[in-house]
Amino acid sequence: MTVRVRLLATALALMLCACSRPQNELTFWAMGRESEAVAGLLPEFERTHPGVHVSLHQLPWTGAHAKLLTAFVGGATPDVAQLGNTWIPELAELHVLEPLGPRVQQSAAVPPSDYFDGIWNTNLIDGVLYGVPWYVDTRLLFYRTDLLKKAGFDAPPENWREWRRTLAALKEQAGAQRFSILLPLNEFEPLTALALQQREPLLREGGGRGNFDSPGFRKALGFYVEMFDRGWAPVVSEAQISNVWDEFGRGYFAYYISGPWNIAEFRRRLPPERSHDWMTAPLPGPDGPGASIAGGSSLVIFAASHRKEQAWQLIEYLSRPEVQERFRALTGDLPPRRSAWNLPALAADPYARAFRQQLELAKPAPKVPEWEHIEDELRLVGELAATGQITVERAARELNQRVDAILEKRRWMLARAASRHMRAGE
Repeated sequence: MTVRVRLLATALALMLCACSRPQNELTFWAMGRESEAVAGLLPEFERTHPGVHVSLHQLPWTGAHAKLLTAFVGGATPDVAQLGNTWIPELAELHVLEPLGPRVQQSAAVPPSDYFDGIWNTNLIDGVLYGVPWYVDTRLLFYRTDLLKKAGFDAPPENWREWRRTLAALKEQAGAQRFSILLPLNEFEPLTALALQQREPLLREGGGRGNFDSPGFRKALGFYVEMFDRGWAPVVSEAQISNVWDEFGRGYFAYYISGPWNIAEFRRRLPPERSHDWMTAPLPGPDGPGASIAGGSSLVIFAASHRKEQAWQLIEYLSRPEVQERFRALTGDLPPRRSAWNLPALAADPYARAFRQQLELAKPAPKVPEWEHIEDELRLVGELAATGQITVERAARELNQRVDAILEKRRWMLARAASRHMRAGE
C-alpha cells in the first residue's frame, strides 16, 4: 500500500469516526506523558460542566504531526488539541485553527497580562492569537555549586564576561579529562538560546531569508565555538555520554544547559552526597541576564469544530492556576501563568526559581513553518564549526545559504501575496 493510499484510508476512517460521534462529545488530542496526566484532570471538568463528555485521544509525539495533517486532509480534526509551539505557524498557515483573540477578550479566566510575554507571543501569528499556552519550556544553567565555589566563585555568572572567567577557572581546576560545560553536539538548543540573546532577528525579509551573517549571530556562534576551542566543552554528542546525571555528579562537567524536567531527574538520580551540590541559574547574556528559548505547548481549537463553546470552556478550565499546579505536580511541566508560580508548592522550590526568572526573558523562535527544518541545519553547521571543520565566518555564510534554500517556497508565496495586494490596490 502506498503512502498516499494509507493517508487517504486513514483520513476516511477519521471522517467516519467523526460522523458517528455523540453530540455532547468533545474530542481532545494530547501528546506524550501530558496526555496521560491530563486524564486525571478531566473528571472534574465533566462534573462542573454537565452534559459535556471529553473524549481524550492520547498520541505519541513521534506520530502526532503526521496524524494532525492527515486529519486536516480528511476533514476530521479534533475540537481541541495540544500543539507544540513550533507547530502553530504551520497549522495557522493552513487556516485550520480558530482565532482565539475575541474569546480571550471576553474571558476573565485567561488574562494575557498574567502570562509570560515571550510564551504568549509564540501563539501570535501576524497579530492573530491561535493558542493559549498550556505549559512552558525554556533552557537555563544547571551547575555544580561546590565546584564553582572551589574555583573561587560564590555566585553563578550573569554575563558572558563573567561566564568566560568561570569557564576558564573550572577547566583549570578540572584538568585534562574533565570539562567546564557540556554542550552536546546533537542539540541545537544551546546555540539557539545564545542566538536569541542578540538584537538582530534570525530571519529577515518577513521570514523569507536567513540573517545568520549578522554581527549578532556571528558573535553568538563565535562564543559557542570558543567553548570547544578552549577545551571548556568536550567535543561529544549526548550519545557519547554514558549517563548525563552520573557524569554531572562525578564532576565530568560543572555546567549543563537543560530544561525543567531535569529538576526531578537530578533530584532522583544524583547520589545522596551530591544532593545539595547543585542549583539552577538563568543563562548569562552578552551584557547581563540573557534570553532563552520560549518553548512548550499550547491549547488550540480547530476551525471545523462544531463544539467551539465547549472547547473554550475546557481551555479555560485547564488554564486555571490551581489546575495548572495540579498538572505540574503530575508532569513536572512549568505553568505559563505568573499567578500559578505564586502558589506554595512552586514558590517554595529553590530549583524552579531560576526558571521563573528565565521565563521573563524567554523569546520565541522565528514563527515560520520551516523553523524545525532550520533548527536541524543550525545544529549541523554549528557542529562543523565546533569541530574546527569550518570557520565561524564560513559557517554563518553556509547557514544562510542552506536556510535561504529552505525558505525558497516561502519567498515565492510572500511575493505572490504582495503582488495580489498591489493589484487589489490599483
